[in-house]
Amino acid sequence: MNVRRSKSQSLSMLTLFVVLAALCVGPAVLAQSNYKFDAATVSGLPARNIGSATMSGRIAALDAVEENGRITVFVGAASGGVWKSVNGGTTYRPVFDRESVQSIGAVAIDPSHPKTVWVGTGEPWTRNSV
Repeated sequence: MNVRRSKSQSLSMLTLFVVLAALCVGPAVLAQSNYKFDAATVSGLPARNIGSATMSGRIAALDAVEENGRITVFVGAASGGVWKSVNGGTTYRPVFDRESVQSIGAVAIDPSHPKTVWVGTGEPWTRNSV
């Protein structure tokens, strides 16, 4: 019997063969390798925050204004503090550290006078992270 296959069919069959061979041979090769995994393996990896899974740091309020092509952002944290960015949110510095309150529930920039910022304290959705 003479079977003719197109180039794409032959390529598909070759790809399937390679995948099946890798699935069969791969585990045997990995089982023979001696991998060393101990504290030295990960000692150069520092602990770091990789998302919102950690407690605290929730943003309760945010406002921004654009002046002369520069974006100024004010952020109020539920766990305390107001933070200001003068570069569109790339970096922040604290601006409310000397006040006698902790949680922030509202931040608003005066639209007529952008240098005036109103801050409401007492974040309404306090949690055990505050």
